[in-house]
Amino acid sequence: MTREPAQRHTASSVSEPPTRVTVTSPRTVAARARRVSIASEIDAQSRLGEVYVDSLMRSQLRLALAVVAALVLTLGLVPLVLHLVPAWGRVVVLGIPVPWVILTLVAFVEIVALGVFYVRRAERNEAAFSDLLDTR
Repeated sequence: MTREPAQRHTASSVSEPPTRVTVTSPRTVAARARRVSIASEIDAQSRLGEVYVDSLMRSQLRLALAVVAALVLTLGLVPLVLHLVPAWGRVVVLGIPVPWVILTLVAFVEIVALGVFYVRRAERNEAAFSDLLDTR
């Protein structure tokens, strides 16, 4: 049995880099996905921009209707309650009739509280909308 001599690695065979292959997508003609910001959609007045603005407007409208409903349900029902229970209309506290106390002091505090609530929630809605514009 004769043995073949082992191949020896020479300096020239070791220093040669392997052949590099470039891998590409088979869809080279397809358009690349373009990321469009929401702000540019709104500026361009596109349908998508309209959807975002309508969403903000709907959330602000829901907030306004909720505040008005709270005001109507509390202060709007005071005359009805005083009409249904006339004895409460005759009660006097510190020389002032209770209906006057309710319609002045209580109403003032409620209107201010609802105003503060409305402004804070409206600003929160706008901040969330602004954050949505910044994330894209």
